[in-house]
Amino acid sequence: MKDDVMADAVPVRGHFLPTVIFSHGTGGSAAGMSWFALRLAAAGYLVLGVNHHGNTATEKYRPEGFLCWWERARDLTVLLDHQMEDGPFAGLIDPDRIFVAGFSLGGYAAVACLGALTYLDLYRQWAGDSPLGRGPREFPNAIDHLDQLLGQSAEFAASMKRQSLDYADTRFKAALLCAPAPTVRGFTDESVRAIHVPVLTFVGGADREAPADPCAKWLDDRLQNSRLERLAPDVGHYVFLNECTEAGCQAIPEICVDAPGVDRRAIHDRVAAAAITFFGGIE
Repeated sequence: MKDDVMADAVPVRGHFLPTVIFSHGTGGSAAGMSWFALRLAAAGYLVLGVNHHGNTATEKYRPEGFLCWWERARDLTVLLDHQMEDGPFAGLIDPDRIFVAGFSLGGYAAVACLGALTYLDLYRQWAGDSPLGRGPREFPNAIDHLDQLLGQSAEFAASMKRQSLDYADTRFKAALLCAPAPTVRGFTDESVRAIHVPVLTFVGGADREAPADPCAKWLDDRLQNSRLERLAPDVGHYVFLNECTEAGCQAIPEICVDAPGVDRRAIHDRVAAAAITFFGGIE
């Protein structure tokens, strides 16, 4: 596991800072959401992001990283442990103002950190034979590796046995979710309904990777203390990633180019401002 610390988030010594731990989307990276980190850092937050091993663009993809989603919650807890105990920000994190945020599969991880329990069979029953049941856009045949890994990798088999553990970290006082991934459908109803931590969720109306109703709204209907904000009907999934260069728009338009009239920067401003207000209001 690696952790990315945004340069502009370096705090003033001797001051406790509200802290946000965030988890990137599947196959992405912490740097891919630097817009979020930089805006919150400018408002006085310490912002720390994980690059999840095997499921990050900073290294070669591994099927284990795309199949063992529950390990992400542990990544976030380990990062927080390290930074509070002996990392460069030890003694600077306000223990009463620690929050978690995530985009897509990172949104799933954030909810797991609040105590939602995962059962892979629940997700597979829901996804069925649809493409969602095989793997995400970044690794569309991930499920094809399952049986081989179970037979050949003791580490993978051990992780599969950990899928339904309780990864709740009570240090997280609130959560911000951006387009939580379909993997939330692997959570049990009972465990989601038992979460009382405040949650704020954003999702676009044209999200095809994590459609609003079966993902974000499904969570919002079950969470005890949540608010769902739907962005415009033509806003897609990847609006929550950084603005792209012209070269990026030409190379990967499906990620970089938004629908006509969608202002990615304005959406980033809106989400970040809402996050600052939301986290700032948590007692």
